[in-house]
Amino acid sequence: MPALARILVVEDEAHLADGLRFNLEAEGYEVECVDTGEAALAVLDEAGSPPDAVILDIMLPGIDGFEVARRLRGRGVYVPILMLTARGRSQDVLAGFEAGADDYLPKPFELSILLVRIHSLLRRTQWQQPKGAAPEPAVEVPDVYEFRGRRIDFPNHELTWRGTTMRLTLMEAQLLRYLIQRQGKVVPRKAILEEVWGVHEDTDTRAIDNFIVRLRKYIEDDPTKPEHLLTVRGVGYRFVAQA
Repeated sequence: MPALARILVVEDEAHLADGLRFNLEAEGYEVECVDTGEAALAVLDEAGSPPDAVILDIMLPGIDGFEVARRLRGRGVYVPILMLTARGRSQDVLAGFEAGADDYLPKPFELSILLVRIHSLLRRTQWQQPKGAAPEPAVEVPDVYEFRGRRIDFPNHELTWRGTTMRLTLMEAQLLRYLIQRQGKVVPRKAILEEVWGVHEDTDTRAIDNFIVRLRKYIEDDPTKPEHLLTVRGVGYRFVAQA
């Protein structure tokens, strides 16, 4: 984690934004607060060093948090996003991940949990860097992994195939690497939720299914007839490099 990681807080409730600023700064972070989605996009469009992470509320005046995340990802901005939801409903969580969020936290939340989530996002980002020290994987997977003409550059979150390079979100890259590390083995949905996303049994596992659908669009010849990301009905998924 950077010595002085910069956090952008996008929150229109002034008392909550002020509280987040105070506590994040007490943890050693540099913090900037804005109260609209438009202001957040303006900050992230500025030249210079982008923030290291974004805490993004869903309910904002003007464009909402979902749209902010979509626009950032559409512009190729892959800063980690922790999305704050008014409720922990599965559809809200799923919509956040679909928009490009890397993690979520339902309101009201405990400050200690938010701090852990932010630290985890920053640590994950560091693990993706070439010089970062990654945790011991189940099976060693190189930073650049190739199979059947596909090339995945995990540190840069890029997948190249058929002459086209696509950007992956941090969560997409982590999920794909997690499955590749366990290639040939059945990976339960709950294990993915807990070990990749850091969420637990109260989260609807259909959220993970949607991520798999999107990854299939990236790597399968025919996403409707997958050969590499296989569904194990009633259990989870299995990655197979050679079909």
